[in-house]
Amino acid sequence: MDVLSFTTCVEVAVSREALVFPYLYKDESAIKFAQSVSAILAEKRGKTPSLSPESLLSLSPKTRIVLPSPNGSTCTVIAKESNVFTIAGCLRNAFAVSDFINRHYPNDVISVFACGEQWSNGVLRPAIEDLIAAGAILSRFDQSCLSPEAKIAVSAFRHAELDIQTILMECSSGRELIEKGFPQDVNIASELNVSQVVPVFHNGAYMQPF
Repeated sequence: MDVLSFTTCVEVAVSREALVFPYLYKDESAIKFAQSVSAILAEKRGKTPSLSPESLLSLSPKTRIVLPSPNGSTCTVIAKESNVFTIAGCLRNAFAVSDFINRHYPNDVISVFACGEQWSNGVLRPAIEDLIAAGAILSRFDQSCLSPEAKIAVSAFRHAELDIQTILMECSSGRELIEKGFPQDVNIASELNVSQVVPVFHNGAYMQPF
């Protein structure tokens, strides 16, 4: 979960049948990587397409797009190196993700990554929007099987469930985006369970399950 950026972007793009290639770095190497996979490269927020969920709403079907992201992409790469099945979750598809896991992997160990954010100086900071989304997904599992950390995430979701949009707008990450002129990204990211799309990572890209 990287709710106000990467994983919500992945959900929006994959819902339009796009292939989304995560990439760690926002530098010249990203251009070469995009060329190597015959994809367009997402730009900085404010341009189209970018790591802004709103900018991807008009994405053409079957688009191949690279999303450079130091948070969501990093977690994807870590998961890939661990050879585990990876899903991009957010608030928009939280229950769909839970139901997919319960249906296909009922007896497996599940790890949920709340990616967090960065302060302007690059220091990592907790992100309650990611904790809340993690809790939304975890709330659909057998609660007796959850770790203490997972139960805390569920508690956070239960606390926020009836007013998620306000909480996301008032949290540090939400205020930061609004001040930069992207309130609609917060609105899109705060929509709970509006999507049945479950983006899975396969052959280097997020896509709809096959």
